[in-house]
Amino acid sequence: MFVYLNALFVGLLLIANILGVKLFSIGEFVLPAAVVVYVVTYLITDVIGEIYGKEAARKTVQAGFVTQIIALIFIFIAIQLPAAPVFGAQEEFEQILGGSFRVILASLISYIASQNLDVSIFHRLKAKHGDKKLWLRNNVSTMTSQLVDTTLFITIAFWGIVPTNVLLGMILTQYVFKLCVALIDTPVAYLLVKTAKKPEKNAA
Repeated sequence: MFVYLNALFVGLLLIANILGVKLFSIGEFVLPAAVVVYVVTYLITDVIGEIYGKEAARKTVQAGFVTQIIALIFIFIAIQLPAAPVFGAQEEFEQILGGSFRVILASLISYIASQNLDVSIFHRLKAKHGDKKLWLRNNVSTMTSQLVDTTLFITIAFWGIVPTNVLLGMILTQYVFKLCVALIDTPVAYLLVKTAKKPEKNAA
């Protein structure tokens, strides 16, 4: 289960960095497409921390950070490779993946700050409550760390690209969106923890 959770975590991070280039709107609210993916990574680290401990969660965060840097390097190499004559989309390729450099930089800074904060808060509450109140540490750690993540990511990724009022609106809207997802994903956290622990009980 640990391997699958880690693979899912890293995969979602990489997808989020690519999707973050696109902005979509819900009514008057503007959001980066990455929000629908990235918010799930906090659920995964909470589940890993709950089952395998704080050190395992931190290693998962570190692995995600290194993977994003490697992805950045390979994206740069791919863009610099000379395009074949039959490939007529080099400009579009550069526009989409090249635009993700700033997104990845924003993601790296906000990621390392917020994910480590999430792990720290989660395990402080776990030390206080033991195995009880998973819902509390899942929600409090995610809601707090997401505020840091959202503010840093939106500011770094889109400062100077969109008007200030739109920027502030994106921060507020994305944070509210993440709060809603954090509340909704609590049953999923319980389900994943229960599923992952079941083999251990059977083995015992």
